[in-house]
Amino acid sequence: MSANPGGMNCSEFQARLPKLIGSGENLAHHPHLQGCELCRALLADLETIAQAARSLFPIAEPSTKVWQNIESAIKDEASGSSGHR
Repeated sequence: MSANPGGMNCSEFQARLPKLIGSGENLAHHPHLQGCELCRALLADLETIAQAARSLFPIAEPSTKVWQNIESAIKDEASGSSGHR
């Protein structure tokens, strides 16, 4: 375990890591990573795994019909005319 001037040790950083990643924050400048090679390597591994996972499934945009159906359902719900009562 390592500590840094910011006072966060590896366990604390790794416990917060899912939330930090989910925030979209650029972690490259996180104070803990500046002084911890172990956590930098962990983050690099996680980024490699995430990139590989994204490449497994191509991203396909839903058809216009899907968006029209969603919009229609929202309008029906807002006007109270939904048939699912």
